[in-house]
Amino acid sequence: MRQIAVLPYRTVGNAIDAPIQILLITSRQTRRWVIPKGGLMKGMPPHAAASVEAEEEAGVLGATCPVPLGSYRYRKRRNSGAWVWADVDVFPFAVTEELDSWDEQHQRERRWFPLAEAARSVEEEDLRALIRSFGAREFRAAASPARMFGAMADTVADKTGVNAMFAWFQKLLPEQGNFFDLFERQAATLVAGADALARLAQGGAGRAQHIREIAEREHDADDITREVLQTVRRSFLTPFDRSAITSLINTMDDAIDEMQQTANASDLYEVVEFEPEMRDMAAIIVDAARLTAEAIPLLRKIGDNGHRLHELTERLVRMEGHADEIHAAGLKRLFKADSGPNGEKGDPMHFFVRQEMFKRLERVVDRFEDLANEIDGLVIDHS
Repeated sequence: MRQIAVLPYRTVGNAIDAPIQILLITSRQTRRWVIPKGGLMKGMPPHAAASVEAEEEAGVLGATCPVPLGSYRYRKRRNSGAWVWADVDVFPFAVTEELDSWDEQHQRERRWFPLAEAARSVEEEDLRALIRSFGAREFRAAASPARMFGAMADTVADKTGVNAMFAWFQKLLPEQGNFFDLFERQAATLVAGADALARLAQGGAGRAQHIREIAEREHDADDITREVLQTVRRSFLTPFDRSAITSLINTMDDAIDEMQQTANASDLYEVVEFEPEMRDMAAIIVDAARLTAEAIPLLRKIGDNGHRLHELTERLVRMEGHADEIHAAGLKRLFKADSGPNGEKGDPMHFFVRQEMFKRLERVVDRFEDLANEIDGLVIDHS
């Protein structure tokens, strides 16, 4: 039996290490903690059906990434009394709104849990593992300064895995810049910008506020990029090759720049309602930013975290491919919708504007693929 589900999440605050919370609901009969799930719906993509379950069962709206996080298996009892195995595909779901009333509010309880507690609260081992993998796992420990050689903490060896002799030698040289802090601040701007972009794509009130939020995050990113480039020039030692540092920070800056270009296009063309495929692409951008926020702190100990970094970048590349498919399908649907039954054309401006919006969103996702390639290059060079 095949089912679909969402993993509803939110971050507490905007910091790069802000804790993640998971929303769980109780099952109707056993009252155990579960995630919103249900069956596939005819004529509806799996992730869209999962979004419907989130609204009906948990009373939440948000951005559902079309690329599943993974799957888990559990035993489900049918109405006949027979037990069957159910395989459940789980889609990341960034919650943007909690409803005051919803279909099953009197049948279930909903509650936000810290990530680790949410994993402990569910019964299925596979689901526990999925929830644990959703967080940054040990990256916060990896991001903390190591206590190597007594007082000689926070050395190049701690951060990049180069040999201990060089670690001693670098203490005699000018202090290297705070590149990792700046990388992580830049990742935080991507997360905030992606969240605002997803809210913009969902439509409704607050459109001007979302556009302004993206613009502000883009200005923040420019300031961070400028500081990195200045620090590169005045630092004798750098954790990576100088060209790699500038390429990484510029690629991150390009991603938030493309988000702002998308918001500006929405404002220029007065796009209030986004196509379903556009909302799907925005949801992919939200999850791509989340994965980036996990990956960047792992660069502090790139030698130890090469495997996990590869997992994250591989997922980013897969998401970009999925976004390309959504982009093509959306344009094809719009082209057919704007053509009459006898081939006559409808409103060409409507198609042009939507085509432009699709192109802008695709460029955002492309920049995250570029970012994945930059990180992979660092892993190859340093692990």
